[in-house]
Amino acid sequence: MLKIVFGDVENAVYHPPVYFDNTYRDEWIIDPLSVKMIRDVDRSEVIGPKVIDSPVLGSISVRDLSGGVKTLMLMKFDETGKIFNASACGDNCAKWIYEISKEKDLTINLHHIMSFDDVEGFEAYMINTGKMVRNSTEYVDEAFRIEER
Repeated sequence: MLKIVFGDVENAVYHPPVYFDNTYRDEWIIDPLSVKMIRDVDRSEVIGPKVIDSPVLGSISVRDLSGGVKTLMLMKFDETGKIFNASACGDNCAKWIYEISKEKDLTINLHHIMSFDDVEGFEAYMINTGKMVRNSTEYVDEAFRIEER
């Protein structure tokens, strides 16, 4: 289940890419879901746990992946229970956030209204108001209510 909290959250990881660079494991990179996310979000191919082939930059290290992909992998693999700032991701990460939340309970922190318009079957629990939203329209309506507070 996806749970969303807007605004500042105590103990949330506000800048996930730095946290990722200091905590990731090689096996995260070669996991089939990571390979798909890297291909989709960064348009790059995983060569191995330490090398990524970018069409723009050539061979890059894992540390050169986008902040969005790094944040997605933290959401997938980090087992500390931390809440990650999903505003470090672009809207092109929304479908992957939802995909991860189908496999495990996932709480994300947002500082903007992320677009989940293209996410089929979207639903989420809005922590700020305690309301369950059943589609992207309800989500946006509820997010605006939260921001008006």
